[in-house]
Amino acid sequence: MTTHFKGWRRPGPIPPGGVELEEGESLDYIAGHFRIFQYVKGHRFSTDDVLTAWYGTQWAPRVERAADLGSGIGSVAMAAAWRLPSARFVTVEAQEISIRLARKSVQYNGLSDRFTLVHGDLRDPSVFADEAPFDLVLGSPPYFPPGTAVEAEHPQAIPARIEVRGSVADYAATAARILAPGGVFAFVFPALDSARAVDALRANGLTLVRRRDVVFKEGEPPLIALFAAMRADDLPPLMRDRTFYEPPLPIRTREGHTPDEYAAVRLSFGFPPGELRET
Repeated sequence: MTTHFKGWRRPGPIPPGGVELEEGESLDYIAGHFRIFQYVKGHRFSTDDVLTAWYGTQWAPRVERAADLGSGIGSVAMAAAWRLPSARFVTVEAQEISIRLARKSVQYNGLSDRFTLVHGDLRDPSVFADEAPFDLVLGSPPYFPPGTAVEAEHPQAIPARIEVRGSVADYAATAARILAPGGVFAFVFPALDSARAVDALRANGLTLVRRRDVVFKEGEPPLIALFAAMRADDLPPLMRDRTFYEPPLPIRTREGHTPDEYAAVRLSFGFPPGELRET
């Protein structure tokens, strides 16, 4: 008989008063002992979010201040905060239904002194008007223009997939406006639609410095790509039109196992490298 031990659990912090799990919500591990509130049937954090946090925190040279655009339930920012224990974060999210959960997660994990959560539209210049520049800007933009994809059943999940409040171009425009000198803008976008992402960067004075495709199973085409960009003016002239294309990152082998590099990614977020199996 083969027994599979899927998932992983370890004690989290004692929840502060007033932070309770409500009907329709779940409380799940996202990085180390950090846990996140999310709706069981709504928008839930994904591999895309964790990889965006990983890519940004891997390549930003120094991060004291970070911003997360269209932050949803706070998954990208919270994962990044685990890897950047001294950094402060400002997040902006338009949906009250999502930022309510993010507030709960921040309080539960004792991050209130490190996080400023803004309820607003990332396209509004006044949102970051009083903020100092950011060393790292993160984003997981919606992928599909209106009318090009089936909308999710839960209303919270629709703007996470459909460009209801802006596109990757709006994310790039905001990032270019709030980046500190030498800062990095890291985001995720469909690999097949990467030309639109690159055009958005160029239109806002940003240069793509690194890109890495993500293959969810070896032998299959990449579905998403990770991008790291900087202001063109912050780069030496010879680097302004050069991009380093990293080899694809596989998430699963053909046999369904965790490749070594992705196991290392998991470890960097405080998780075991893969599923534990006992035969």
